[in-house]
Amino acid sequence: MIHKRVSLLFLFLLASLLLNAITVEKETRLFAMKEGIELKMDLYRSDSASVLPQPCLIFVFGGGFKEGERDAALYHSYYHYFAERGFTVAAIDYRLGMKGEKAPGMLNYKPLLNAIHMAVEDLFSATGYLLEHADELHIDPSLIVISGSSAGAITVLQGDYMKQNGHPRAKGLPESFRYAGVISFAGGIFSTEGLPSYKKPPAPTLFFHGSADRLVPYNKTGLFHLGMYGSRQLVKRFRQDRYPFTFYSIEDVGHEMSEYPMQEYLPEIEQFINDLVLDRKQWMTEIHHKDLLRQSDSSDTPANYYN
Repeated sequence: MIHKRVSLLFLFLLASLLLNAITVEKETRLFAMKEGIELKMDLYRSDSASVLPQPCLIFVFGGGFKEGERDAALYHSYYHYFAERGFTVAAIDYRLGMKGEKAPGMLNYKPLLNAIHMAVEDLFSATGYLLEHADELHIDPSLIVISGSSAGAITVLQGDYMKQNGHPRAKGLPESFRYAGVISFAGGIFSTEGLPSYKKPPAPTLFFHGSADRLVPYNKTGLFHLGMYGSRQLVKRFRQDRYPFTFYSIEDVGHEMSEYPMQEYLPEIEQFINDLVLDRKQWMTEIHHKDLLRQSDSSDTPANYYN
């Protein structure tokens, strides 16, 4: 028994050393030019990557559609974690449609809706580029997972929603293509038709959201059938129509859920991809956390963020 334990410990230490020896390489590419703006992506891959096609993880940064950058330091641990585990990670640009705009509201929602649509169009352009260059980049086209933070989370949720509903903006992507998974860090879907519904099943989705989020609603905000439907409402639809999902609902936490899961929940994110994307398990899972040691900040609102 002692010999067996020593052997297991040796294997664990050897695996840790091998993982630590991996170097992540970064390559920047131009994937589109729109309105005179260069849209680029940073590709993160392990230097020991196999020539076999890899799953691809696209990331869309946050910043209220008015600011932010794909190479922000707070995202690097997320990029490197998955690159070290055999993913090609693509951190992408998109046009910032809310730059210089006033705070959105139900009487002033069109600039926000336009900004969301612009970001989704750019997400689709980046996806199209990756599909077109899949052989060169050794990417498996059937295993493209989209993820995003805050505005980026809205973008990826809205993108999968529009693709599965045959929206005209998705026509540039192959009809047969579907995203393999969606990861949302404090996101939602803007709908003009009430609680979003899907003509074709959405990709398995991982939701993170704090119940005290006042910037992107945990539940929903709107008027009649018009408004932003947050994770709590989207999970209601997923559960009702039996779509696979995992929902981390964090009690009394604000919009910081758009960031810290990318440092503190990396194994859980990997487990979601393994279970619901790669193994295609049909699970509906809700996990409710209350962190007694975390001091939450729920002061961010659209009114003070955009002014």
